[in-house]
Amino acid sequence: MNGLLNLEVEVLAQGREWTRQRLESQAQKQVNDWGALCPHSGQALQCRKRQRLKLMTCAGTVVLKSWRGYSQVLKRWVNPARERWGLKPRQRLSPELQSRLGFTATVAGSYQKAATTATRWGTPISDNTVHAVVQQLGESAGGLVLPQPPQLAREPEFSLVIMMDGWLARQRGADWGVSRRRKQADRVNWKEVKSAVIYRLEQRAQKSSGRGMLIEKYVVACAPDTEPVDFGAAVQAEARRRGLGRARKVYVVIDGAVWLWNVAQDRFSQALLLLDFHHASEHLWALAHLLYGEGTEEARSWVEPLLHQLRHGQEETVVHTLEALLQVKEGRSARLRRALQTPVEYFQTHREHLHYQSVARQGGPIGSGSVESLCNQLQNRFKRTGQFWSPPGLKHLLAVEVLLRNKDYDLLWN
Repeated sequence: MNGLLNLEVEVLAQGREWTRQRLESQAQKQVNDWGALCPHSGQALQCRKRQRLKLMTCAGTVVLKSWRGYSQVLKRWVNPARERWGLKPRQRLSPELQSRLGFTATVAGSYQKAATTATRWGTPISDNTVHAVVQQLGESAGGLVLPQPPQLAREPEFSLVIMMDGWLARQRGADWGVSRRRKQADRVNWKEVKSAVIYRLEQRAQKSSGRGMLIEKYVVACAPDTEPVDFGAAVQAEARRRGLGRARKVYVVIDGAVWLWNVAQDRFSQALLLLDFHHASEHLWALAHLLYGEGTEEARSWVEPLLHQLRHGQEETVVHTLEALLQVKEGRSARLRRALQTPVEYFQTHREHLHYQSVARQGGPIGSGSVESLCNQLQNRFKRTGQFWSPPGLKHLLAVEVLLRNKDYDLLWN
């Protein structure tokens, strides 16, 4: 082994052991100071006896001599050290080790990789243990009451942007694990994870390459089978935490999914609602292909002037042009006329959500790229090859991921 490498490994091991011993000593001092008293009433515990408390920590395993006894006030057996440290009755991992494992599990790509990484930084542990930690943290996250962030005494004016979308994850079906010889088995269910991005318009910036970026953003991601109304409530709650009630303007940018517009109208009816420009342009191209054929020069010649008008303040002209298509019957089959009806009605439905030039002049976004980027990032963790989630497994890891992204993760131990 390389001499310097060998020396560094040896010194790090010595430092780790020094840290473990110091942690064990100071923890034992706290335990002794608390004594055999109920941490809630201060009364002496009955039938008390010494008990060994063994904890895995980031520095190694520490073993303490703690008290255990019966509390007349609480009417149950109590370990004062566990109560004061917020440890569950059979918890064997320290809070900081839990925190590190939860973080590693979200970024490593799998529980097995998280366990391998933990072993590399000095804590040999099984992937089953990592999985159990995430399930515990995710369950705790479900009941967490998030506080309002501190507000500046003199806060500058800002505008808030909210973008919402959904993506699909693989869940285990009712017939998960049955033989592949069985036909029509329900092995895999594709489930939608509803997601949102919230940020202040003033937090946008550009990289040296010219690509846009968000300095600070906050996310919402709800587990599959969450009702749209509940997702809307979650997005609204997070938006309020981020200044919804104080924002000068609020922009909501989404695609054409009906459930998204129901959420927007229900929770953000006073906001400026905008149809994502990319999706609007896709629908125009679909019309062009219906009329002139896919990939033809005629289709391009027809759609490009309309896209220019749509982007530069002539959205009402575009809608009128599309409505006129429905009046033309000569030379068009009944099938084509029926096919044109849906995309034209799409623009009629959203004629008040197409003010792209006006929004752009205000500095607002006309596309929902930020939430699409979030969806891609989440899929990179939750839709890898071979990942088929149980409902609780997906829900709990997703909850931990959201807390980490929103810088609320430490609240799990507060």
